Amino acid sequence: MLFNRIELRIFTPMSIKGKVLKSTGTWYNVELEDETIVKCRIRGRLRLEGLTTTNPITVGDIVILNDTVDEEGNRLIEDFEKRHNYIVRKSTNLSKQQQILAANIDRAYLIVTIHSPVTHIAFIDRFLVSAESFRIPTTLLFNKIDTYSEDDLDYVDALLDMYARIGYPGYKISATNADDVAFLRDEIKGKQVMISGHSGVGKSTLVNSLDSTLDLRTGAISDAHKQGKHTTTFAEMHKLTSGGYIIDTPGIRAFGIVDLDKAVLSHYFPEMRALMSECKFNNCQHINEPKCAIKQAVENGDIDESRYTTYLQLMTEDENDIHRKNDFA
Repeated sequence: MLFNRIELRIFTPMSIKGKVLKSTGTWYNVELEDETIVKCRIRGRLRLEGLTTTNPITVGDIVILNDTVDEEGNRLIEDFEKRHNYIVRKSTNLSKQQQILAANIDRAYLIVTIHSPVTHIAFIDRFLVSAESFRIPTTLLFNKIDTYSEDDLDYVDALLDMYARIGYPGYKISATNADDVAFLRDEIKGKQVMISGHSGVGKSTLVNSLDSTLDLRTGAISDAHKQGKHTTTFAEMHKLTSGGYIIDTPGIRAFGIVDLDKAVLSHYFPEMRALMSECKFNNCQHINEPKCAIKQAVENGDIDESRYTTYLQLMTEDENDIHRKNDFA
């Protein structure tokens, strides 16, 4: 007697990859490999693993999705791939320690304005230190030059020279002038880059100028405090028609440094890193130690005093105090 052979097949959900384009903290827009964009939530275990951050998943992350969908077509993020790099800042949320701004960044562009709103040097330096610690190359874009006086432009030129000498390229731009930022279109083509800075410095305006198909909402400057009004609530990554992606981050009023060992903080100041081997002591912290090459360079004018001041502030501040002097930084 012959029996029919029944083949049992166990179906398990397949995993697929995608890139996070937008994060709202609850929902995520993810671009699949076929360029389809789907809406996703994350598994509870990822939230538990991300207790030290306000956001376990961020824009730029490559995520692993469960192939199953709910009745509305939403998917579930199971995991994410190891990040090439990422950049974080101190969170003002009392229950958390840090906020991941973006991940897998080829280059960061920090937009700076010297008024309306003012970008203080301490803020620039803190951003650069954080980017340096994650090996993210950074370019400074001094925006709104069409509104500056001759004295303003002289000050901008001095800052450009100071940062160029330590390895940070910078440019004077007017983000409202598409021709003025044409060089950036070629520079970012095919890359995944991040635009950051205070609210009101012109981040969304710049993104619109770089790709005419985008129409990001821009905002006015508050007359009361000469500060920008937040128009980007969540970080979002936009696909460029020329190829590549550009990440538009929410305006940052303060940039608190986290997860940096103060014993090696000077390594993230390129001008200090170049001289520290000349210090008398191998573990020199460049504060009170004798025969310190860094302090001598500051006295000689080879290291800018404002940069050294930022270094001292970072060395002496309390990392657990979220209300420390961040108004200027």
